[in-house]
Amino acid sequence: MLSLTNKRILLGITGGIAAYKCAELTRLLIKAGAEVRVAMTRAATEFITPLTMQALSGNRVSLDLLDPEAEAAMGHIELARWADLVLIAPATADFMARITHGEAGDILTTLVLATSAPVALAPAMNQGMWADAGTQANLAILRERGFAIFGPASGEQACGDVGLGRMLEPVELAEHAAALFEAGYLAGKHLLLTGGPTREALDPVRFISNHSSGKMAYALAAEAAAAGARVTLVSGPVNLDTPRGVKRIDVESAEQMLAAVMEEVANCDIFIGVAAVADYRPAEVVTDKIKKSADELQLRLVKNPDIIQQVAQLQRRPFVVGFAAETTDIIANGREKRARKGLDLLFANDATATFNSDSIAVTALSAQQETEFAPANKQVVARKMLQLIANLVA
Repeated sequence: MLSLTNKRILLGITGGIAAYKCAELTRLLIKAGAEVRVAMTRAATEFITPLTMQALSGNRVSLDLLDPEAEAAMGHIELARWADLVLIAPATADFMARITHGEAGDILTTLVLATSAPVALAPAMNQGMWADAGTQANLAILRERGFAIFGPASGEQACGDVGLGRMLEPVELAEHAAALFEAGYLAGKHLLLTGGPTREALDPVRFISNHSSGKMAYALAAEAAAAGARVTLVSGPVNLDTPRGVKRIDVESAEQMLAAVMEEVANCDIFIGVAAVADYRPAEVVTDKIKKSADELQLRLVKNPDIIQQVAQLQRRPFVVGFAAETTDIIANGREKRARKGLDLLFANDATATFNSDSIAVTALSAQQETEFAPANKQVVARKMLQLIANLVA
């Protein structure tokens, strides 16, 4: 399965008739999971418009090296750093000659010089130009420097000639681009996670909540995205940045979290319930702020929905993973919770040592086995957890 999940591809378009194929190429790269940004030479705009490429990529197209808006933040350098892969398609004979000699006279040649990402070229030119000794000498130098060369193909050309020089078709270019990246152990999987606490309102200014920081869920989301998964994170209120490549849905209450999960769960392969969902909520939310008057205040609480159990009971359900943050009898309580809720896997841990901490120790509990993960940074443990999950769902 073609997968470019969470990859950042900078598509460079030069001035050749094959530039029209970049519309379909962009569509295929995005469909494979990549984020695409486009940089074009001025000659390329004679063949396909920047507006077309902006509409297809969803990002502003870079055209000028000395763009006053972009250069306020050294835009071309930021773009060069952003990319996981620079793909030049089509790569004309002129462009190949210029980058062979280290020229930096426009946005695209400058990006090629500035980036530390791999650069791939999809040559496209007349068969005579391709066969020319100068082009072949440039090609040899570029290959020696580590440039990936995709094609060209042989066939009928726009000028009527037949021979080598046609740009590869978009689907072939997308496949070659994907082959440059090692497929992650979760490639092609969609993970849905919950994370952080929930807040259950008492009145407009007060709520019931807990000490969950969300760090474990966010570590899992980041590692899953790095492993090639498409990741959706339903998050309660936390002070954390969204991991790269992760779709984040913000919620407050348990009922909001349940609604968001049920909206997404039909399309996921793995569900991981990490959130510290409040077990109870106030039976009534007061419209106005509760005044401090009486010496005592009684609250009537009602049970919140059990999100992970509802997911586990779905007729068409994903692989369901839960967490049990316990204060006593951690393993025994974890076993009981996994069996009672019908979970495929559960990670049990000491709640008093986990909340707001950067490290964690857990025991993975399934019907077949129990595996201990020694105390370590949550990012490290998250990777081990996901590798175990990947092995179980393979």
